[in-house]
Amino acid sequence: MSNAFSFERAPFNELSATEQTQVREVALHVRLAAGDHMLLPNSAPQYLWVLQTGHAQLDEDGHVHVLTTGEAVSWRALLTQHSHATVTTLDEVCAWQLPKATMMALLGDNPRFSARVFATMASNLADDEDINHNRELLSLMLLRVKDAYLQKPFYVDGQLDLVSVCKRLSEKKLTNALVRDTQDGGERIGMFTTTDLRDALLHPTPPARLAVREVTRFDLISLSSDAELFDALLIMLRHRVHRVLVKDGDAIVGILSQLDLMSFMSNHSHLITLQVEQAHTVAELQVAALQVDDTIKLLQRGGMRIEIISRLVSELNSQIFARLWALLAPPELVQNSCLLVMGSEGRSEQILKTDQDNALLLRDGYANPNLEEATRQFSAALLTFGYPPCPGNIMVTNPLWCQSLAAFRQTIGQWLYGADAEGKMNLAIFMDARAVAGDAALLANARDYALKLAIGSDTFIGRMASAIDQFAEPASGWWQRLPLLHSREPETFDLKKIGTFPIVHGARALALEYRLEALGTVERLQALANRQILPMALVRDLVETLHMMMTLKLRNNLRQISLGQAISNLVELSSLGTLDRDQLTDALGIIRQFKQFLRLHYRLEA
Repeated sequence: MSNAFSFERAPFNELSATEQTQVREVALHVRLAAGDHMLLPNSAPQYLWVLQTGHAQLDEDGHVHVLTTGEAVSWRALLTQHSHATVTTLDEVCAWQLPKATMMALLGDNPRFSARVFATMASNLADDEDINHNRELLSLMLLRVKDAYLQKPFYVDGQLDLVSVCKRLSEKKLTNALVRDTQDGGERIGMFTTTDLRDALLHPTPPARLAVREVTRFDLISLSSDAELFDALLIMLRHRVHRVLVKDGDAIVGILSQLDLMSFMSNHSHLITLQVEQAHTVAELQVAALQVDDTIKLLQRGGMRIEIISRLVSELNSQIFARLWALLAPPELVQNSCLLVMGSEGRSEQILKTDQDNALLLRDGYANPNLEEATRQFSAALLTFGYPPCPGNIMVTNPLWCQSLAAFRQTIGQWLYGADAEGKMNLAIFMDARAVAGDAALLANARDYALKLAIGSDTFIGRMASAIDQFAEPASGWWQRLPLLHSREPETFDLKKIGTFPIVHGARALALEYRLEALGTVERLQALANRQILPMALVRDLVETLHMMMTLKLRNNLRQISLGQAISNLVELSSLGTLDRDQLTDALGIIRQFKQFLRLHYRLEA
């Protein structure tokens, strides 16, 4: 590789031949190792760095950028003579050092060169302002429903004819009304909208004689006025509704519409939902699925809490999976089956796409000649959506994970009482299953069977729980060096095997033992604390540790994507700041405490 300074990229392509010679004479070629600092806060830089190869991370004013070939570090600091930024190499970097005096002289003598420099700085500042704007929008999602605009309830009687109802809606300039009606001696509340009017016109009874109750929907979704706006968004996504009732206790205080909610937030996730609903081909659905990662980046850069990101992504993924299955499977297959997601996706803890963990339960006695082709197409399509195949082959294309309910119940029994070494992990994986399409009663039946069968199976659950020690912790010398790591050799930490897995699996084993219905790790831990099975203080620490590990993993994965690397659970410790290292040390201590509790509880050291 040539060490000659390149003048092909802006702003250096604006320099004359004489000016280029001046730069060549003073440019110093430097090689840096991963973890070296190119710029530190509160310093007065004397050089402009220009990257030739490798990557560096710029942290400035709460914003993070990955710099690569041809980019400079950092014009702003050089011009103001004061740095607010930290620039750290992410891998081995080759760069040029250009003296400040030479750069300032070029800025004064060459107007086109200086114009390019200041235009780049202005563009970067504008990008940062966009991030701040998105952060402000996202922070609004933490407001309460009662803080949003709520439409006041407008009621009509269920006996009123359709024409009269429409006349009143026109007078009030409304598009919906709450309908009061009685059924079996009790009052019920429904909602009539202009969308229902469209369907009502197809009714055989003329509108002037058709009671509004006949075309009103009474299965309304409601939430508390104290709920977060984010919860309202999730409910609308989950139930595919455009309006929800807002209640204060039992009293209806208003109606929150999707349109009003969108005025409080960035509408990117809503647009994805609309694309999913309107997708008529796999190709159209793929367009929506590939936008989810952009939403994740926006939420992460906007400072959204990791648990909220994971819940939103889980809802979006569920809709994508359900829509894909509906596009590929015959309607009768969808109706007579239950599509499941498992693992971190089932627990609503997966964020970026890692692998496919899914299964299909079939109604007893039902068979479909297109089953094998439908499952093959489903897995193949998910691959194009960015979901790689599961390394353990836990997918609908595997006959073990595509069975009738009766056959699957037998399989559960074999996992519990058979000699198959994989049985305990297969059952653990199934206990995280969540229904995303089809008849959810099939999953409920299989899950209830597993919970009942596990009663008295303490030996099996103990063997299952023993997997917490499956992955050895780092050597003690590594542990002691962690807070003040200065080694030049890249040392890594597995955020899943050593970090989240002991928490997730330990909570899963206890949930099976105590027949908990909760799927999420946090919900399981909180349920165990409420039953006084786990100390409340330990649960609080475990929840914080889990979220910290998930945050580190997301940040690390986004960095890996920026570097063009494959997503993995390994984080290079040299890429972590002092605060992250201190938190990681504390987190490992909490994990050790939980593992010791599990060893004693299941007598794993006996």
